[in-house]
Amino acid sequence: MPRPFSVALPPWLTHALRAQRGPVPWNAVLRGALAAGPLLLAAVLAGRESVGVMAALGAMLAGINDRPGSRRTAVHRIGVPGLAGATGLVVGTYAGEGLGAVPLTLILTALGLLAGAVSAVGPVSSGAGTQLLVAAAIGAGMPLPEPGWQRALFFLAGGAWLIALRLALPTPGALAHDFRFDGERVAVADVYDAIAELLAAVGGEQAGARRAALTAALDHAQDALAGPRLRRYASSSAERRLRAQYAAALPLAEAATALAWAGDALPARAAEGPRRLAVAVRTGEPCGPLPAPARSVPGLRALDDALLHAAETFDRGGKKTGGRQTGSEKTDDRHSAALHSNTGTNPLDRGARQTAHKGLRLRPFRAKPLLRTVIGAGGREYGFRVALCYGASAAVAQALHHVHWYWLPATAVFLVKPDLGPLVSRVLNRAAGTVLGALVFAGFAAVLPRPEGLVALVAISGALIPVATRHFAAQTAVVTVLVLALVMVGGEPEASWSRIGETLLACAIVLIVGHLPAPGQRGGNVRARLDAATDAAHAYLTHVLSGADDRAARWALRREAYRKLAEARAAIDRAAAELPTLARHTEGTDEVAATLERLVDTTTACAVHLDDTGRLTPRHTERLATLLDELVEQRERAGLADPPADLLSA
Repeated sequence: MPRPFSVALPPWLTHALRAQRGPVPWNAVLRGALAAGPLLLAAVLAGRESVGVMAALGAMLAGINDRPGSRRTAVHRIGVPGLAGATGLVVGTYAGEGLGAVPLTLILTALGLLAGAVSAVGPVSSGAGTQLLVAAAIGAGMPLPEPGWQRALFFLAGGAWLIALRLALPTPGALAHDFRFDGERVAVADVYDAIAELLAAVGGEQAGARRAALTAALDHAQDALAGPRLRRYASSSAERRLRAQYAAALPLAEAATALAWAGDALPARAAEGPRRLAVAVRTGEPCGPLPAPARSVPGLRALDDALLHAAETFDRGGKKTGGRQTGSEKTDDRHSAALHSNTGTNPLDRGARQTAHKGLRLRPFRAKPLLRTVIGAGGREYGFRVALCYGASAAVAQALHHVHWYWLPATAVFLVKPDLGPLVSRVLNRAAGTVLGALVFAGFAAVLPRPEGLVALVAISGALIPVATRHFAAQTAVVTVLVLALVMVGGEPEASWSRIGETLLACAIVLIVGHLPAPGQRGGNVRARLDAATDAAHAYLTHVLSGADDRAARWALRREAYRKLAEARAAIDRAAAELPTLARHTEGTDEVAATLERLVDTTTACAVHLDDTGRLTPRHTERLATLLDELVEQRERAGLADPPADLLSA
C-alpha cells in the first residue's frame, strides 16, 4: 500500500502556522469590550476625542497583557508595562516637540537600547520595554493638542480602567467559593492534577512530558499566589489555607519526580490521592480519606508521607475527615493516628509550614542580579538589536513623513522582540495580519457612520483581543483594525494602504538588521538562560549533597532550578525555529538543557533517598558522575563556558 504523501515544513514556517488552543476566555472578552470602546465613547460625547484616543490606547495595550491567571498577578503584569508606556509618552512627546530629526532619532535609539536590555529580564519587563518604545514613538509622531503629561495621565487611566475591571469582574465560578481568589484556587488544583498525571505516567513514554507539565503548573501556581496583593505573611485564614495547600504539594511533586526517575510503573491507586486533593482545592471541602500507596521503596514512602501531611493540611481548621485507605474502603488506623498526632516537629511538616508562612520564593528580587541580566550577554544582544531596528525605523519614517510617522518604528518594536517568536515567524505573521486588518478596516470605514460606527468597531476589536492573542497574525489584524479606528476618530484620515506599505518596510528593516553580524557571540539570550539554569542546578545539588535538613530551602532551590530550566528550554525552542543562519548559533544547547533536566531529576531522587536511608546508592552516585561528565562535554561542544568547578566536584 503506498504511503500517503506528506511534506515536512521547515521549523520557521511551522512556528508561523502554529496557534495556541484552549477555551474562549469569556471573562477577558467581556473586559475587552468594556475597556477601550466605552472610554472612547465617553471622550467623544465630551468633545475630547484626542483624550479618548490616548485612554483607549492605554486600555488596548493593557488588554494585550491581560492573560489568564489570578487577579494579583494581573495587577503586576498590566500595571508595570502601563507605567513604562506612560513614561515613554512623556519622553517621546517632549523630545518630538523640542528636537530635530537627528537628535530625536538618537534619543529614540538610546531608549531602544535601554528597553531592549531590560526586556531580557523576563516577560513583564519585556512587556514594559515594548510599551515604553511604542508609546515613545506615538508621543513623538502623533500630533495631539494635549501636553505630554496629560497624554501620559490619560494613557495610565486607560490601563487603570482595565485593571479595575480585572479586579471587579469575577471569573465564571468564582462566586461559588471565594470571590477574593480568582485564578489562585484553580492554579493550586492544577498542581495536584499534574502530580496525579505524572504518577499515572511513571514507567511510560509520557513521563517526561508530564514532569514538564508539572513544572509549568507549579510555576503558574507560584506566580498566582506571589502577586502584589499578598503581603509577606497571609492576611486571612482562607489565604493561609490556600498557601498551605500549595506548600503541601511540593513534597508530593518531589516524590512523584523521584518515582518517575526510578522508572518503575505504579498502580493506579498511587495517582488517586492527588486527584482527590485537586477536587478538595476546587470545592474548598476537606479531602476525606486518601488511598495509601505501598511503602515498598523510598519514593513510595515519601509519597505516602507527603499524602499524610497533605490530608492533615487540608483538614486543618475544619472537620477531621482525613485519613488513609489501605483497601478499597477501609481506613488504616495507624495512619489516621499519625495524622492527628502530627505536632509539626518532623522536617516535612516544618518545611511546609515555613514555606507557607514566609513566602513562596527562596529570596526576593535584588538589584544586582537584575543588573547582571541587563548588562549580560543576553541583555546586550537584545538591546543592540532593538536599538538598531527602532532607531533605523524612526529615521526612515521621519524621512518619509513630516507627521504621523509613528507607525513604522512602533511596528518594528513588535517585530524585533524575540520572546514573541522566531524572527521570520514574527515577520510573516505581522505582514499577513496587517494586510488583513487594513483590508477589513477599509471595508468597514467605507460603510460605517462616524464616529459612532468607529467607536463600536473599537469595542468589538477590544473584545476580540483576548482570543486573538493565541496567534500573532490574528492579534496583529485585530490591533490594526482597532488602531486605525482610533486614529480616524482622533482626526487622522483613513490610512489603510499606507499602513500596509509601512509595515512591509518595517519587516524588511527588521529582517536585515536581525541577520547582521553583531558585536560578541550570537545566541546570547540562550546562553544566558542556560548559564542561569546551570547555576540553579548547582545550588540545588550542593544543598542536597550537604545533608541539610531544611526542606523549605530545598524545595525553593528545586523550584528555582526547574523554573530556570523551563525558561532556557523556551529560549532554545524559539532559537531552533529561526532560519538556519541564526539557528546554527545555538546548536547543541538543547542537549545541554536535556542533561541539566536529568541532573535536576537525579538530584531530586537523591534527596528523597537521603531522607529515607541517609545515604546514596551506587546507582545514584554513578548517575550523578555520568551526567556531570556529559554536561562538561556538551557545554564545550555548544561553545559555552565551563560549569562551576565545585559543581563538577560535588
